[in-house]
Amino acid sequence: MDISRLVPLFTREAIAARVAEMGAQIARDFHGEPLVAVCVLRGAFMFYADLVRAISKDDLYVDFLRVSSYGAATESSGQVKLHLDLSCDIEGKNVLIVEDVVDSGRSLRFLLDLLGARKPKRLACAVLVDKRARRKVEVEPDYVGFAMDDGFIVGYGLDYAGKMRNLPEIRVPEQELR
Repeated sequence: MDISRLVPLFTREAIAARVAEMGAQIARDFHGEPLVAVCVLRGAFMFYADLVRAISKDDLYVDFLRVSSYGAATESSGQVKLHLDLSCDIEGKNVLIVEDVVDSGRSLRFLLDLLGARKPKRLACAVLVDKRARRKVEVEPDYVGFAMDDGFIVGYGLDYAGKMRNLPEIRVPEQELR
């Protein structure tokens, strides 16, 4: 994929504004209650860092896990694998899964089932991009940054074969905007 053929879809300013709004809403929704924010590595790391800074709470805890369903491909394999599990017990706690993209819904469904079985008090999900047209498994994120029908996106943590995560905005191949 040629970086010169990528055009911004969501600018860094639009992302920053939307993440701030989401953080404020999450802080209101979990006011007065501790919250464990779980980053789904690797794609969500930039979104996660900005989002947890935007959640104004003294009782916010962080944890990480890693799942994959893509490998080096641009299409999901359909098989979700857990590569890194949480380091803390979430039973009886409020948990917020922070995910980069929901498209087929398989990874998010896997995580909701996995973490839900651990008996959290409340389990919610924040996603940066919701691709509803690609849904194969019905899931409904609680907090959505941006919605789009379909298309391949990179940047702001999202990658193509491990590359381009460092782009400050979310970009799309220019032919997809036509």
